[in-house]
Amino acid sequence: MEKPYILATAPGHADGIHKRFETIVEKHFTLVSTGEFTKSRERFADKIQAVFMWNALPEIDRDLLRSLPNLKVVVNGGVGVDHLDIPLINSFGVKVTNTPHIVDNATADLGMALMLASARKLIEGYRFSLYHETKHLPEVALGIDVSGATLGIIGMGRIGYKVAQRAHGFEMKILYHNRSRRKVEEERAVEAHYCEKMDELLQKSDFVMLVVNLSPQTHKLIGARELSLMKPTSTLINISRGLVVDQDALVDALQKGVIGAAALDVTYPEPLPRDHPLLGLENVIVLPHMGTHTFETTQKMVERMVTNALAVLSGNSAPDEMQS
Repeated sequence: MEKPYILATAPGHADGIHKRFETIVEKHFTLVSTGEFTKSRERFADKIQAVFMWNALPEIDRDLLRSLPNLKVVVNGGVGVDHLDIPLINSFGVKVTNTPHIVDNATADLGMALMLASARKLIEGYRFSLYHETKHLPEVALGIDVSGATLGIIGMGRIGYKVAQRAHGFEMKILYHNRSRRKVEEERAVEAHYCEKMDELLQKSDFVMLVVNLSPQTHKLIGARELSLMKPTSTLINISRGLVVDQDALVDALQKGVIGAAALDVTYPEPLPRDHPLLGLENVIVLPHMGTHTFETTQKMVERMVTNALAVLSGNSAPDEMQS
């Protein structure tokens, strides 16, 4: 029996699924790369039933949807779907899935790693080891304690709660702001305190970690006003989406000492241009959006994409279908 056809960026391509996970997909599907499709659109258009998206590619627009008459599902690798026009896709009778839950631990781990690396000046220590001309660490390498400090988590969903669990192990005081308050027993388990107003959290926290989805409500959620409320010694950590922060305002706040430091896994654009002012600041760590970039998590994501696609193509409900 012929395997269903899917459209995807070629595995091994910079924006495609890593080559080592290609067999997981090809066990169940005939994969048509975007390059092949562009060259032979007439040959493949009627056959393709699913699109696998990795790193927000291939781009799903009206023209592509019109060209794939038998498309049934767009399968997104990752949680965030802000790059997808779900109502438009659904209007063509096409479902959309993502891969929630799977990324939670890896993303929370990276959030803690960024906080620790920034607080304990790990980058400065590494540079000293490479280029030192003396045996003595300079004063600039003095870090700050994480244990006992106050962590403010903005966005206490699955990942935010995972961060709280880890921070609780570091004996941190945990504040959180969320659209809705979590259950009392969940708060008690990590000794977290709810801040109905985000301003309160910003004023009291030594570290502020952003763990929200990007939406019209969270677009540039943190701007000049919010940064001005933070302590001059505090650190902003972003593991959500770059556009949750007004980047120009952040640069200004860091240059003027309004806040102490920033540790970012996400920016806009990604990656940043090499001459971007954030990359020239000593009190900033910038990563290239690698929160889920582990072998185990990536494999689980690809496997979940396959599960979602097979469910839809079999006429069943996908475990992770997104609603418009």
